Amino acid sequence: MKHPDLFANRTAVLITKHKKDEVIFPVLAQTGMNLKLLDTIDTDTFGTFTRDIDRKGTQLEAARYKALKAIEETGESIAIASEGSFGSHPTIFFAPANVELVLLIDTINDIEIAGWEISTDTNHSHSEVSSVKEALKFAKQCGFPSHGLAVRPNTGGDNSDILFKGITSEKILKEAVNKSIAESLDGKALLEPDMRAIYNPKRMKVIEKATINLLSKIKSLCPECGWLGFEITEWINGLPCENCFFPTRGIAKHIYQCKKCNHKKEIEYPYNQKYSEPTFCDFCNP
Repeated sequence: MKHPDLFANRTAVLITKHKKDEVIFPVLAQTGMNLKLLDTIDTDTFGTFTRDIDRKGTQLEAARYKALKAIEETGESIAIASEGSFGSHPTIFFAPANVELVLLIDTINDIEIAGWEISTDTNHSHSEVSSVKEALKFAKQCGFPSHGLAVRPNTGGDNSDILFKGITSEKILKEAVNKSIAESLDGKALLEPDMRAIYNPKRMKVIEKATINLLSKIKSLCPECGWLGFEITEWINGLPCENCFFPTRGIAKHIYQCKKCNHKKEIEYPYNQKYSEPTFCDFCNP
């Protein structure tokens, strides 16, 4: 049996208060689902990037929790949730990265499909400033005012009760910086981009790409049972060096596996490349 239209004409609820529906709904409209927005729940209570509320669990666990909350609140059987994280890129050393997850859960069919995207196009950073002039310089580097900022006193950090978020006005930015400097024991304000999607167009674009990845997995059917979400579960290294033919860290195979019947399929040379350049060989270029 094939299942390409499993979601057609069913209602899926997206939980967000940060306008992620603007990039998620146009992509998932291709599934035939009736897409419904749930924006009455304060998703900041699940965790914030400004660290005033800690996220519970991993990125996947947090997204799952939000999706199940949406199902509980609405009574629908399909929910979509998005969760982001920021830190160092896993393979490009010292490069900041934004990792986005868009998760779909279908409780009737016991389906969980995750769309992922990782990008180095992020303004995730911070700066300790002693003046409004320094603050404005950092703000410009972050893409202000199209990208919002968060400001707090530097001393006291995460535990401070003073926190200004969603700043997109130069007037409000100056007021927040001056107050934070006055309240900080070291006379400095801590500035960060507001990484909530509604205040961060760069992040919103990465969420859109994660949604496209989710859609591709929905459309990827198991060749054995026709179930949705036939996706890569293993990346096998060992692509031979074109100079010495020793195995390198290059990807030689992708292993796809069905979550329903566990059927596996091996794809050799997934990037249409049979050899790795000597530059990436530990023997030729130790």
